[in-house]
Amino acid sequence: MRALRSSTLAAITVAAALTAAGCAAKDDVAASGKAGAVQVTASDDACKVSKKELPAGHVRLAVQNKGSKVTEVYVYAPGDRIVTERENIGPGTGATVTAEVKAGAYEIACKPGMKGDGIRQKITVTGKGAAAERNPKLDAAVADYRKYVQQQADETLPKAKEFAEAVKSGDLEAAKKAYAPSRIGWERTEPVAESFGDIDPKVDVREDGLEDGQKWTGWHKLEQSLWKTKKISGDDKKLADKLITDLKDWQKRVGTAEITPTSMANGAKELLDEVYTGKVTGEEERYSHTDLVDFQANVEGAQKAYELLKPVAKKNDPALVRELDRQFEAIGKQLDDYRKGDGFVSYDTVSKGDRKDLSDGVSALAEPLSKLAAAVAE
Repeated sequence: MRALRSSTLAAITVAAALTAAGCAAKDDVAASGKAGAVQVTASDDACKVSKKELPAGHVRLAVQNKGSKVTEVYVYAPGDRIVTERENIGPGTGATVTAEVKAGAYEIACKPGMKGDGIRQKITVTGKGAAAERNPKLDAAVADYRKYVQQQADETLPKAKEFAEAVKSGDLEAAKKAYAPSRIGWERTEPVAESFGDIDPKVDVREDGLEDGQKWTGWHKLEQSLWKTKKISGDDKKLADKLITDLKDWQKRVGTAEITPTSMANGAKELLDEVYTGKVTGEEERYSHTDLVDFQANVEGAQKAYELLKPVAKKNDPALVRELDRQFEAIGKQLDDYRKGDGFVSYDTVSKGDRKDLSDGVSALAEPLSKLAAAVAE
């Protein structure tokens, strides 16, 4: 969900993050001094990297934002395939990101204001890495997660086709009803889809996330027509067909995604970031107000990755596992308060106070979840 990149939203996100997660930010800044970490110093006009040649295996990035804008840091493989990312790093704060990388050429990108291609530094990774020595339980976790993401893609297509057919037939109410269910599988596994670089901008971009010259396509363009314009145009019907074409591309390619234990853990954290920057604010589904459906799907996807990694994490960091178990249970109970029938209440009926409570709940889960990658990399 690369759409949430406006300066207004970024400012709101930073303010909320510094208030609700200040302690976590301080911990991350302290953690950034760990020996052996690659120091990434981000500012409004620079992205400095302490090492440009690294051994393959587990790499720790110690990010410090010395700029005046919220930033995010990406590690890109060739073709802008996302290896890992960390969003919402506020001014004067930091984050520690653990990832597993193979030999090859990469780029580290800092994105002040969380917009554009970012300020990039080339790095080279050499050697064989640690995959050959990996705990068999982690190999099993990766294999099971691969099955999960493929299943989500496979189950999304029939639901998306139902949505597309309703749009093409001009049935406004049927299309509205099919819209949110068609997105659940995508939302559960979005970091894997985003890792390809070119699919997410086609199917899940918001209008304010469009790059220069980019045509608006995908779910949210159709969402606008259904709920704001309240009519289905000929162009919308063509976009419904394109949505299915692009989702079939995702379904076909998802099995080739580069997945490691740390990418699973980082992806779980990214899903919570999606909730924090889009669902809690109401920006993601600004016309349909079906944000809580996406919220639930993001949490489910994060919890799936966590549960698969839990046996190893429990051995390496039992206190972290106890805290994650507690926080996943807590956020589940919070969501239950907003259930209505088989779904959820419309998000525009959720008060500012209740949204703040949800935001606090997400922050309470996201902070320990950010430590999961390190727990399975040891």
